This record gives sequence, structure tokens and C-alpha cells, in this order.
Amino acid sequence: MKIIPAIDLIGGKCVRLTEGDYNTQKTYNENPVEVAQDFEARGITRLHLVDLDGAKAGKIINHHVLREIAQKTRLQIDFGGGVKSDEDLALAFECGAKQVTLGSIAVQQPDKCMAWLEQYGAEKLILGADVKDEQIRISGWAENSQINLFDFLEKYEKCGIKYVICTDIAKDGKQEGTSIALYQKIRNRFPHLHLIASGGVTYQTDLEALQAMDVYGAIVGKALYEGSLSWETLLSFNI
Repeated sequence: MKIIPAIDLIGGKCVRLTEGDYNTQKTYNENPVEVAQDFEARGITRLHLVDLDGAKAGKIINHHVLREIAQKTRLQIDFGGGVKSDEDLALAFECGAKQVTLGSIAVQQPDKCMAWLEQYGAEKLILGADVKDEQIRISGWAENSQINLFDFLEKYEKCGIKYVICTDIAKDGKQEGTSIALYQKIRNRFPHLHLIASGGVTYQTDLEALQAMDVYGAIVGKALYEGSLSWETLLSFNI
């Protein structure tokens, strides 16, 4: 199971939110490049980079941070937040993203996402499934799309998607544990998807449970910044 630390960006700074609420913003470091370099120095190989400004604006804002991290580390970066156009997607790859996560646009413009999947291939694109009560949320998690999570995954799996980041919004940033039951349901129904769990990963037992169900990866955010998970624990799973 891959351990994938997250850096969320607002105003070019490394921040964390709770349940996606911008009013809960807490800044952890004003230089996200230094944070990424520290991750790499500790043995991390992957990074989940989210442009929260971009998610709100509907276009990439912090591409300069993506470019600098890509230039100054060897981290494999998956990037998301505000990718809505052909130009934004091309810009993300040009700036050094290895993969790009498609969130709201996968709900709002599925035909465009299918075309991108055909153009770039399944190794380059990740489906972002942000959920609350098993309903897909969009527009920075503020809007309920009324689309069932499992219908959403089935549709995209049939079209060739391989990687999925599923975030349980109700758990995100709370440090109360992650949605083990939800991820087990996804694994049972879609055993061939490369599932990346996100939201509330707080304890070693969370990681052990996710690994036991053969989850591809786990994104770790606030628990890392707050020290709830030690580096020793994290790196024991980074295989």
C-alpha cells in the first residue's frame, strides 16, 4: 500500500481544512516546496497536491507551486483542483504532474473526461470521488450532485478508469479515523480499481485495516501535520 502525503494549497501556502470548509483553514507552512522536499528526504515517493484556490475558481491557480515542487524533487505528483479545460489539463502535465485528478468535471462534463481518458490513458488520470452519505459532492464539496457513488464508479470503470481517490468528506480533517466500511464496500464491488483512500486517516489501525483490504494507497493529511501518525509508522507501510 502506498502512503501518499497531501499538500493543500491556498495562496501558495501549505494548509489544511476540516470537511472542506474554507473557514477552518489552518496554515502549516508558507513554503510548500520545503514541505515536499522534507517528505522526499524522509523516503516518501508520492505526493497528493491539491490547488484549493483552483477548486474554488474553476481553473488552476497554483501551477507555479506544482512546477517548483516537480523541479526540486523527484516525487511522483498527482495534482487536482480546478482542472476544467483542455488547457488546464495540459498545463498540469507541463508543470510536472504525473497524474491529474478529475473531480467536479467528471460529474459535470463526463464526455470531456472520457475524451481525456482516451487521449492521455488510464495511467495519467485519477477519478476523484468526493462523497458524503454515499452521494458525490462537487464544487469544492459544497454541492450535492445527487449521484450515487457506486453508480459513478461503475460508469467510469466501464470507460476504462483505473485509479480512484475516494474522500469521505464527513471524515476529512477530523482526525477521528477513516471510513473503513465504505472502502470495504468499494473493494468488494470494484476489486480491479486502484482505490486510494482519503479523509480521516489518523491511526495506525486505519492503515492496517486499509492494507488488509488491499487498498492501493492511503492519503495522509492532518494526522501527519499534527503528529498523530509518526514517520516511522508511515514509512513501514510505504512499500
